[in-house]
Amino acid sequence: MVPVVTRIVIIDDDALVRSGLKLILGADPTFEVVAEGSDGGEAVALVREHHPDVVLMDIRMANVNGLVATQNVVALPDAPRVIILTTFDADDLVLRALTVGASGFLLKDTAPERILEDIRKVADGEPTLSPSVVAQVIAVATNRSELSRRDDARAALASLSERERDIALAIGLGQTNAEIAGSQYLSIATVKAHVTRILDKLGATNRVQVAIVVHDADLG
Repeated sequence: MVPVVTRIVIIDDDALVRSGLKLILGADPTFEVVAEGSDGGEAVALVREHHPDVVLMDIRMANVNGLVATQNVVALPDAPRVIILTTFDADDLVLRALTVGASGFLLKDTAPERILEDIRKVADGEPTLSPSVVAQVIAVATNRSELSRRDDARAALASLSERERDIALAIGLGQTNAEIAGSQYLSIATVKAHVTRILDKLGATNRVQVAIVVHDADLG
């Protein structure tokens, strides 16, 4: 069987970082680096030209930074998933990028095998966030009044079926698709289908945004 290949675009202003990532990804036949850029301003054009599944996006670049570039990329039709590349996991720009649609982040000193694992997870719709980072993202995202956020979030969750709501709550706890499948007695494929519908109904682009809705609903 021919393996499914995940197409990747790398955007980073450090040529050594780009070379290192290409070397790591090139060792695995299930990944293909289809293009690279050195500034966030190149991201949209590269995505439109090469149709990647995943964009690895440096957060701090001299001209157009990764936050702006991520916003531009996730706004595209059939947008790829964006993974933020960063040196510090508490970087405010990283947290803001996650709230506007990035699917996760990778520290630049992450071990090669973990890089491959996390990219594979994101391509498959899984988050690459630790619970502490999810908590930071929620704190950044919750700027409106508590009552307003709660009412809006509860109304959004009310649009879900009972099964979808249970899965959304599990996402809010940081559970993976495999963990949800085990606790809900469902196949992983069924969980994935439910997650897709949840994202669509909530107008969310990733699981972090679902977790924020669940947090704001404050269902006890």
